[in-house]
Amino acid sequence: MEVLLFGGTTEGRELALWLAQRDCRVTVCVATDYGATLLPEGEGIAVHTGRLDAAGMEELMKSRPFCCVADATHPYAVQVTAQIRACCEKLDLPYRRIVRAEEGAGDFLRCASLTDAAELCRELPGNILLTTGSKELAPFAQPGLRERCYPRVLPSVSSLEACQAAGFPPKQIIAMQGPFSAELNRAVIRQLDISVLVTKESGAAGGFEEKCAAARDTGCRLIVVERPTRERGETLAEFQRNWEVQRP
Repeated sequence: MEVLLFGGTTEGRELALWLAQRDCRVTVCVATDYGATLLPEGEGIAVHTGRLDAAGMEELMKSRPFCCVADATHPYAVQVTAQIRACCEKLDLPYRRIVRAEEGAGDFLRCASLTDAAELCRELPGNILLTTGSKELAPFAQPGLRERCYPRVLPSVSSLEACQAAGFPPKQIIAMQGPFSAELNRAVIRQLDISVLVTKESGAAGGFEEKCAAARDTGCRLIVVERPTRERGETLAEFQRNWEVQRP
């Protein structure tokens, strides 16, 4: 039995190991070499590294007799998820979407987009900690706002290059690999005199609760960029329960 798993996310890494421990062969697709280094090593786990377009996904899906395709990509990777789903429908392959539980109401400001979040940041005083990723810097890289922003990104060459291309000087770039505890978030906020923290609605796997706690404890304003779509699927725990019951 073999599963094709998309996603260099926390859920993807946990699911790959969980399936391998149940004598299931797993081919895990990640976009970057850095993502590949984070995957668990083990018998039955193969890694495909590199970004795939629709044609590449279809070719990979045809390459082996996969019993299903599990999509554990990031909740904000809307285009990638659409491509995976479309390829599965075309090839009549069972598709399983792994979703993160959404956050309820909280003491934070919600924005529909990163552009809206950047505009709100202009109205709020003080330094800004950006935890939205290196691909989402453009709205915050405008003169008058960029000087107040500290992007926290993965410690990879591509992330650092993205920060520099957006005009952020090295002294403002925080290159670290999570997960981040509330204590560490508090330390960063206090060290850099942060007044505003910007994050995506990343769920427990993305350290959302720890960011909320740190913002609350330090009096920092928290801006949350909502997910672009409200997806239907299974949480990791639900997938695991259903797999044991409905194992193909």
